[in-house]
Amino acid sequence: MKSAKTNAGALAPLLPELSSQEAKAPRRASVLGAVFNVSTSIIGAGIMSIPATLKVLGVAPALGLIVIIALLVDVSVEFLLRFTHSGRSTTYAGLMAESYGWIGSVAVQICVMITNLGCLIIYLIIIGDVLSGNQPEGTGHLGVLQEWFGIHWWNLRAFALLIVVLFVLFPLALFRRLESLRFTSAISVLLAVVFVAISSVMAISALFEGKTQTPRLLPELNTQTSFFDLFTAVPVIVTAFTFHFNVHPIGSELGKPSDMISAVRVSLVLCAVIYSSIGIFGYLLFGDSIMPDILVNFDQNSGSAVGALLNDTVRLSYALHLMLVFPLLNFSLRANIDELLFPKRPLLATATPRFMSITVILLVFSYFAAIAIPNIWYFFQFMGSTSAVCLAFIFPAAITLRDVHGISTRKDRVIATIMIILAVVTSSVAISTNLYSLFLNKK
Repeated sequence: MKSAKTNAGALAPLLPELSSQEAKAPRRASVLGAVFNVSTSIIGAGIMSIPATLKVLGVAPALGLIVIIALLVDVSVEFLLRFTHSGRSTTYAGLMAESYGWIGSVAVQICVMITNLGCLIIYLIIIGDVLSGNQPEGTGHLGVLQEWFGIHWWNLRAFALLIVVLFVLFPLALFRRLESLRFTSAISVLLAVVFVAISSVMAISALFEGKTQTPRLLPELNTQTSFFDLFTAVPVIVTAFTFHFNVHPIGSELGKPSDMISAVRVSLVLCAVIYSSIGIFGYLLFGDSIMPDILVNFDQNSGSAVGALLNDTVRLSYALHLMLVFPLLNFSLRANIDELLFPKRPLLATATPRFMSITVILLVFSYFAAIAIPNIWYFFQFMGSTSAVCLAFIFPAAITLRDVHGISTRKDRVIATIMIILAVVTSSVAISTNLYSLFLNKK
C-alpha cells in the first residue's frame, strides 16, 4: 500500500476521482501532445529495419504483418488502460502486481529495462554510424562528418557520440514530465516523415530511370531453414511497435483514459503508414542488397551531387530523429529502475539527487555499450523475441485472463489466449532459428 501511495501522486489523472482544483490544473497534457509522444515512442529505430523485413518476408506478408501487429497492439493497450481504470495501480508494474503479485511487477520492470536500455544503445550505435561510420568485419563505411571533413580525432566515433550525449541527450533527459517533450516529439515525427518522403522521391526517380529491382511479393522458400527464417522478421516488427512502457506515463498526464485510447489509435495508423511506406520505397530503391540498417545503404556513392545531398539529408534527419526519441525511452526506463530499487522513496521527479544519479548512470552505460557493440540486428531480434513481446502482448493478455476485477468478456479471453499462443510460438521459433544460424556460422 505504501508503495502504491508513493507512486500515485504524479500519475493521479488516471484515477476516476479528481478534485475541482486538479480538473483546472494547467499541467494536464493535450491529446495532440500525446499523439506525438506515442508516435515518437513507436517509431524509434524500428523504421530503419522495416525494409529488411520486406526482403525476408516479401512485400505482401510484411505489409500484412505490420497491420496485424498494429491491430493486436491496439487491443493490448486497450486491455492495459481498462484494467488500470478499474483498479488502483497507475504504473504497468503496479498493474501486473495486482494480478500476479511481486513476481509480476518485477517481471515487467526487468522487461522494460532490457527493452529500453537495448533501444537506447541501438540509438547511439545508429547515431555513431551516421556521424562517424563503422567498420564491421573489416569492411567499413564513413560517417557524414568524415565524408565532409575527412577523418580527424574530433569526428571519430567515441568523441562524436560523447558530444551528442553531453550537449543533446543529457539536457533532454532532464525533463521530468513527458508533456514537456511534446514539441521535440513533434519534430521527431516530422523528421521521420522527411526520411520517408526523401526515400520515396529517390525510389520513384530510380524507378523511372530503370534502376530499381522488382520487389518480391512473396518470400522465397527454397529450404526448410529458409521457412523458419521468416519468423526472425516477426520480432523486428514487434519491437518496432512496442511502446507499452510509456502507456501509463503518457496516459497519466491526460484528462481521461478515452483520450489515451484515441491518441494511441491515431498514432498506430500514422506509424503503420510510415512503416509501410519506408518498407516499400526502401526495398524498391535497394532491392535484395538492402541492409538490416537501411542507413548503411544510403552512404553508397550516388553518382551525383544532388544524390549525395539527399543521402546525407536522410541520414542526418534520422540521426536527429533518434536523438529526440531517446529521452522518451529513457523516461520510462529511469522510472522503472527507481520503482524497482526504491519502491518506498518519494516520487522520483521530486528527488533531485536520485533523479540525477540514475540519469547519469544510464547515459554513461549506454554510451560505453554503444562504443563496444557494432551490430544492431541481433539486438532487435533478441528484444523482439523476449522482453518486447512480453510487454506488448503476453503481459496484457495475462492480466486480462487473470481478470482480478471481473471485467473481461468472453471475447477478451479468447483474444488474450490467441495473443499469448501466437507470441510464444513465433518467439520460440525465432529464438531457435537464430541460435541454429549462430551455431552454423561458428561451425
